[in-house]
Amino acid sequence: MYRALASRAVRATKSLSDTKSSTFLASFTSSRLNHSLPFATVDAEEISGTHPAEVQSFVQGKWIGSSNYNTFLDPLNGEPFIKVAEVEESGVQPFVESLSQCPKHGLHNPFKSPERYLLYGDISTKAAHMLALPKVRFLARSFAVPGNHLGQQSHGYRWPYGPVSDDCYTIQFPLEIPLLQLMGALYMGNKPLLKVDSKVSIVMEQMMRLLHYCGLPVEDVDFINSDGKTMNKILLEANPRMTLFTGSSRVAEKLALDLKGRIRLEDAGFDWKVLGPDVHEVDYVAWVCDQDAYACSGQKCSAQSMLFMHENWAKTSLVSKLKDLAGRRKLEDLTIGPVLTFTTEAMLEHMENLLQIQGSKLLFGGKPLKNHSIPSIYGALEPTAVYVPIEEILKDSKTYELVTREIFGPFQIVTEYTKDQLPLVLDALERMHAHLTAAVVSNDPIFIQEVIGNSVNGTTYAGLRGRTTGAPQNHWFGPAGDPRGAGIGTPEAIKLVWSCHREIIYDFGPVPRGWELPPST
Repeated sequence: MYRALASRAVRATKSLSDTKSSTFLASFTSSRLNHSLPFATVDAEEISGTHPAEVQSFVQGKWIGSSNYNTFLDPLNGEPFIKVAEVEESGVQPFVESLSQCPKHGLHNPFKSPERYLLYGDISTKAAHMLALPKVRFLARSFAVPGNHLGQQSHGYRWPYGPVSDDCYTIQFPLEIPLLQLMGALYMGNKPLLKVDSKVSIVMEQMMRLLHYCGLPVEDVDFINSDGKTMNKILLEANPRMTLFTGSSRVAEKLALDLKGRIRLEDAGFDWKVLGPDVHEVDYVAWVCDQDAYACSGQKCSAQSMLFMHENWAKTSLVSKLKDLAGRRKLEDLTIGPVLTFTTEAMLEHMENLLQIQGSKLLFGGKPLKNHSIPSIYGALEPTAVYVPIEEILKDSKTYELVTREIFGPFQIVTEYTKDQLPLVLDALERMHAHLTAAVVSNDPIFIQEVIGNSVNGTTYAGLRGRTTGAPQNHWFGPAGDPRGAGIGTPEAIKLVWSCHREIIYDFGPVPRGWELPPST
């Protein structure tokens, strides 16, 4: 899996040869997976125990190593194949100084160095075909409101925070999420310190080198590999004006307190799907459910964690089709694979706890994968589904917390409800604390309206083709119901997360004819 992630980062440059910047990109058209890429320091196809990759940090315009290495094992065979040079607490000062040198008004804003908006359009054009049009200046678009008298006009601007931190502890999308947030921060004029999970930091390290090759000013971004304690120390000492955190709810809440609320969050996602009373296209819906729950071995913040089936769907072959689809997934083609954050024992223990609930049962899966060399520090479990009666889910808070515990792996809860039990479903949705993605699978507009009108998930897919997982290629992706919630994937998300509103009121006069000094007030 790691090898695939690293390959993706390098292979992403393949599309560069299709851009109009043919002169600049000529060097990218030769062999894509070797050191002919002028920025690359690894060959993704050769990373192994005998040829381990080394990941560095970047600060104040220089790549730096460390004597403190965090070595990661290949999830498929246990070989130590990636060495991450992690900064220790004693080495945080250069990162603190670098952030502190950035003013609150940013590296650029609508009044200062506006040509840098075009610079980042050019960098983006060269870096990826998907950003081929240099339109980023429009993210800082202002508006004007007529004043109360001649010569007065109010202008609203999107203003950078200046020194910021982009903390993306996400392993499932090691390129997409950190890169989208990083570029959004830069577009708006901020200076970010980027931190990603060390397990997958090799991907963004190589992307940083690509961006430098494409013209990214080396002083604009710092990149650090460290443990959480060291990163927390930097945040407390450097005092960034805003921090984006993508990761667990527990860490998110701690940071919110440490940083006195100067934070945006895209945290945990225990995501639900409700199948409505109208049954259509059982094969298609089963396939989407399988993809939502088990693609990437369930290791995605948008994974289908709980499936609410209307009794009409329970009478179909849906569950048996889900079992068959799950059974097609094999380690050989990585349609099921190593789980990086839960061990096999932890997932099986959770399953056994669920099966102690009255009326619960194992629908399929529940067994460790066989014939593999996955190290015991990772998880290896068949795609698994456990049925729990809706009444038992809501029986008491302890049971509810158990059932709605997010397992970042190939694991989901399935339940059933009758036409008279929809209020129980809505109650279950109301009690959840994570509101990232959701799906309402129905073509009944009244049913859709009732479920959506009584829920809050920030990215909700509705209709027959509703899903919980969709890359935000054409829509907002992020949680709702929390004023600290972050977004990704749209201009609105970039402006919300990486800028604040600043109002400038121009008042040039003229002073009214015959004006006299008024009495004091």
